[in-house]
Amino acid sequence: MKKETLYNKKNRLDLENELKNETFSRVTCSFYRYVFIENPELLRDELYREWSTLQIFGRIYIASEGINAQLSCPENNWNLFVDTIRSRDFLNNIPIKKAIQDGASFYKLTIKVKEEIVKYNVDKGDYDMNHVGKHLSAKEFNSKLEEDNTLVVDMRNYYESEVGRFENAIVPDVDTSRDLLPEVKSLLNGHEEDEILLYCTGGIRCEKASAYLIKNGFSNVNQLQGGIIQYAHDIKSQGLDSKFLGKNFVFDARMGERVTNDIIGECHQCGRPADKHLDCGNEACHILFIQCDKCYKEYDGCCTKECKDFASLPIEEQRILRKDPEKVVSQTRYSSRVKPKLTRINQS
Repeated sequence: MKKETLYNKKNRLDLENELKNETFSRVTCSFYRYVFIENPELLRDELYREWSTLQIFGRIYIASEGINAQLSCPENNWNLFVDTIRSRDFLNNIPIKKAIQDGASFYKLTIKVKEEIVKYNVDKGDYDMNHVGKHLSAKEFNSKLEEDNTLVVDMRNYYESEVGRFENAIVPDVDTSRDLLPEVKSLLNGHEEDEILLYCTGGIRCEKASAYLIKNGFSNVNQLQGGIIQYAHDIKSQGLDSKFLGKNFVFDARMGERVTNDIIGECHQCGRPADKHLDCGNEACHILFIQCDKCYKEYDGCCTKECKDFASLPIEEQRILRKDPEKVVSQTRYSSRVKPKLTRINQS
């Protein structure tokens, strides 16, 4: 009997070409829930069977503490997809947030079993998911922003905040969620009695972060319901002013969703206003950076002239050079950061 294949076996180029040739529309969405899952491996396999049949692409993490999903569903399969969620009691009525802007987001389905659906570098005894921050609607969040002694904290990585954030937000200088909570606790030291407002992309990072702050003595912790994604939908449908400026960074091929027309970022090469993230065109580098249209043309989508020259070499020659640390050209090797700031590298 042929063994069932519950993972993708096609190469990236073929998958991307198949995506380009699709004749139907897709809906990008996300959802999460902290809920005990007795057998994450079993759920993983069940969802892979069901969702691959529906041609769903995306990145989904499952752990005993819950599920975190970002995915792309064919529009004509949307109701069938929702049925796979609603048919499970522990996922029934889970809020599903549609993307602010559609576009090609994922090209394959990846479902992984993890220890945690959001990995923070803190002990489990440092937070209690039964006690999380108060959820605020877009209107309530806007109102709180106007109050005195209120601190708003961006619970995302620094490069996400470069292109969009709430006015006057505290932005921790961290690469990943693993480094975030101790940094935020340090930044908020002395403000244990003040009103704290947390926000992130879709809300999942704030759930555990708010539980951590409450456990560590902060008494007035709030979080934006549904994150920036839901906020963007709500301000539009309710006619509210947006206190969030710029773009919402997303971890898929779109790289970002525009919330307002404000461009608060800067090109990492020339300093002009810009908010388009991209990975360096040199596959040996692949540093994430912001580049304006002028510099994109000048550098062919690369972060430096050196990377541009390296990327223009024949593929076979690049592969040979990449085997030698002294000959490979890569800006990322000059930094221990996961997402090093190109501006810092250029200044060093």
